Amino acid sequence: MTDTAVDSRTPLTLLGAGAMGTALARAWLAAGHQVTVWNRTPARAEALAADGATVARTAAEAVAAHRLVIACLLDDASVDDALDGADLTGRDLVNLTTGTPAEGRARAAWATARGARFLDGGIMAVPPMIGVPDSGGYVFYSGSPEAFEEHRDTLAVPAGTRYVGADPGFAALHDVALLSAMNGMFAGMLHAFALIRREDIAPKDFAPLLADWLTAMAPAVHQTADQLQSGDYTKDVVSNLAMQAAGIPTFLRTAEEQQVSPELLAPYLELMRKRVAQGHGEEDGTGMIELLMEGTH
Repeated sequence: MTDTAVDSRTPLTLLGAGAMGTALARAWLAAGHQVTVWNRTPARAEALAADGATVARTAAEAVAAHRLVIACLLDDASVDDALDGADLTGRDLVNLTTGTPAEGRARAAWATARGARFLDGGIMAVPPMIGVPDSGGYVFYSGSPEAFEEHRDTLAVPAGTRYVGADPGFAALHDVALLSAMNGMFAGMLHAFALIRREDIAPKDFAPLLADWLTAMAPAVHQTADQLQSGDYTKDVVSNLAMQAAGIPTFLRTAEEQQVSPELLAPYLELMRKRVAQGHGEEDGTGMIELLMEGTH
């Protein structure tokens, strides 16, 4: 690679040198990008100097160094604190700090008012996946389509990119929606292991069965999407809600027999019961979304 090719790589500023920020910085540095980094705790930023990063004394100094500014901080309030007093005129601000859709939209308006283009990001990866080809990690981006197109290649260096729309809240919404599904899966997984915990069943023997079962059930997301799209919650139903609800006493009695709290499953089972009681027993479980949309029960 020639020096000209290296020099053509977009220089960038990174605010935040925690575990994720450090992984991002090292990926860009390894790819030949000039990186200026700032962190509230200077020692963390200094550790990146050995990898070739330029360490800024202040966040404002870091922002002034390059047009592309990426924030990967603790929370939305940390972004406020870091950028207080920084001149964002003509900058492209990419916020990879975990937040809510409303925070993403508010930050976009805030950045635009200060003369910057804005992208919000939701990182679907853990630090060891960053900069590792084929790790499966990627980042949702939403906001300025022009900023995304200009910086697509640079943003793709640490992890894959998935642009989900001009609405700056969509990256966070996709991020939290997927993480919510993940937490629901983990809740079921923990309950399953709790049920066998007191028995002569090796967790390592049970784990492949559980993984295979969850994998086999995962395609149900497509049927749910199809039912939501059509508005017909009875479409292609294999096991209707009334039949599923009939198994609730068995789930609860088994938990009681195994001396396991049902608290991870109880909210889901209660929604199932309520939907059936409303006369929707012929539907799939998709109809329970209508209860969730009510906000309270």
